[in-house]
Amino acid sequence: MSQDPYELLGVGRDADADAVKKAYRRLARQYHPDVNPDPEAQEKFKEISRAYEILSDPQKRAAYDRGGDPFGGAGAGFGQGPGFSFTDIMDAFFGGAGGAAQGGRGPRSRERRGQDALIRIEVELAEAAFGVARELVVDTAVRCSTCDGEGAAPGSHAMPCDTCHGAGEVAHVQRSFLGEIRTLRPCAACRGFGTIIPDPCRECSGDGRVRARRTLTVKIPAGVDTGTRVQLTGEGEVGPGGGPAGDLYVEIHVAQHEVFTRNGNDLHCTVTLPMTAAALGTVLTLPTLEADVVADGDEPETDIETSLDLDVRPGTQSGSEQVLRGRGVPGLRGGRGDLVVTVIVETPTRLDPRQEELLRELAGIRDEERPSGQVHPTSRSMFGRLRDAFNQH
Repeated sequence: MSQDPYELLGVGRDADADAVKKAYRRLARQYHPDVNPDPEAQEKFKEISRAYEILSDPQKRAAYDRGGDPFGGAGAGFGQGPGFSFTDIMDAFFGGAGGAAQGGRGPRSRERRGQDALIRIEVELAEAAFGVARELVVDTAVRCSTCDGEGAAPGSHAMPCDTCHGAGEVAHVQRSFLGEIRTLRPCAACRGFGTIIPDPCRECSGDGRVRARRTLTVKIPAGVDTGTRVQLTGEGEVGPGGGPAGDLYVEIHVAQHEVFTRNGNDLHCTVTLPMTAAALGTVLTLPTLEADVVADGDEPETDIETSLDLDVRPGTQSGSEQVLRGRGVPGLRGGRGDLVVTVIVETPTRLDPRQEELLRELAGIRDEERPSGQVHPTSRSMFGRLRDAFNQH
């Protein structure tokens, strides 16, 4: 060797690995060709890189301290053909971890989180309004009970990979103008796991999970609407290697109701009245949404109302609306919407002689035998207003 590696790096013979690395980083920042283009600096960088290669490797360092060839007689003298790691150069500038010997990425775990699952169900309007518990049958991946998610057949276990020796990655060396550049890649033999399953479980084929059908109960809160998703944590797909399960999302679709339509938390319905009832006024009995709960056979509360009275005032016009406060759908965050009732006045299309006689008599009393009708002017156009303005002048 042309020079002592300890002297080149400026460290003592008792220096630990951290001191050696710090010394190399300091010198690399000073002599690296990208920083210092001087040819002498390039030669100096090769020498300190070679020195770092020796002192950072416990076996090579021990061989040098014993007076032997740290490169096992490969014929390369000190200062010739540097074999430093590319990741060590990155260390010098960015302070990252070194190569495989200094703690690379390491093997990846066979256990991974499973995917989320989605299932859609249809509920009645009353169920969406007041909440309901439903039993669902789902078909998802579950942990294999034969191997308990390990993937190996009973009585066997995963073994360290002979190619990467359990590291999960192997080094690939390329030559460049800087010398040998070493990069780490996932091991192809074990796919980066660091272990190989010589005898896979026959039930799950080594995946650690199988598909199974199971039944679970979902509680749908009051106030949900079409498109609402209820999250069941940990009830989705079990991950590869028996990893933790994802979540199950239950998407709600609310079926159409024969009486009520929903707009947000408000309910809407329409009632049809004969013209006599609209003119004289009346009281109607309307069903409530709670009536559906009772009709389904559920045990009602003591104060539940299955109907309510609607007071139709005399002279009610067709198309008018009446709002019943707090009779709509409960909100997810509290409160309750309204019930909006639209009144449609029905005009009779067929009259018997007596009915016609009475109506004509009423029309005479009200002086309505030949009504002229009222024509309401619409807003004039811009051109009409301009024409009137010119005519005034």
